Amino acid sequence: MRFVPFVVILTALVAAVASPAWAITNGSLDGVDHPEVGALIADKPLGDGTWSYCTGTLISPTVFLTAAHCGERGQKTARVSFSSHYGPGDAVYTGRYVPDERYDDKADPYDMAVVVFDAAVPGIKPATLPAEGMLDRLKADGSLETARFTPVGYGAQAPTKSRHGWKFTYTDTRNQASISFESLSRGWLKLSVNPFKGDGGTCYGDSGGPNFLGGPASDVLVATTISGDDDACKATNYDYRLDTPAARHFLGRFVTLP
Repeated sequence: MRFVPFVVILTALVAAVASPAWAITNGSLDGVDHPEVGALIADKPLGDGTWSYCTGTLISPTVFLTAAHCGERGQKTARVSFSSHYGPGDAVYTGRYVPDERYDDKADPYDMAVVVFDAAVPGIKPATLPAEGMLDRLKADGSLETARFTPVGYGAQAPTKSRHGWKFTYTDTRNQASISFESLSRGWLKLSVNPFKGDGGTCYGDSGGPNFLGGPASDVLVATTISGDDDACKATNYDYRLDTPAARHFLGRFVTLP
């Protein structure tokens, strides 16, 4: 099974003209539902004229959580916008970029990074992190089987196939979807992408973004979007659990954990 990180690969992906209203697959505009979710913003426009390349979540007034594979080797800073639809001139916060030192780009465990700001981001309430072992307890009592999750991100719309390969549309817009549970392992939450269950999904550029437990009103961040098992963003999502000792070891260096 291929394991494809959901980060924009500029030399590999072909961007289409930006016209659809949403990017998360089979989702909808997020609007003001999740102001704590932001985008990593490039220093200059990308090849299609857009700016965002990964997603993340404010988990304290000064700490923004994203994926380690969103950064480059030796990267020291990152720029973040919390605009629901980013445009040049919108507020951007620059902070210190710190990946989990255990992360190896040849493997997927420990795929976490934070952006640490010198001052609090004003007017935004951070997301709530899970208690240790929360998903294990939900699995044990049977409630995880019927749970819904809400992924949020700035990533690509569901791609279309052409003779030149897959085409992706980016709009610098925050979107959300609803998705159902598939399985749970020691470090990963595996979510379904089954349209017959009403599932949406995530795609390139949604990397590092949140998967909230529950519906659109939830702020309980239980896993971050990492990858899927195909190039077309139509198969299963793999999301990094935040309630494990391994994840908490890194997060506890920057925030107070429940």
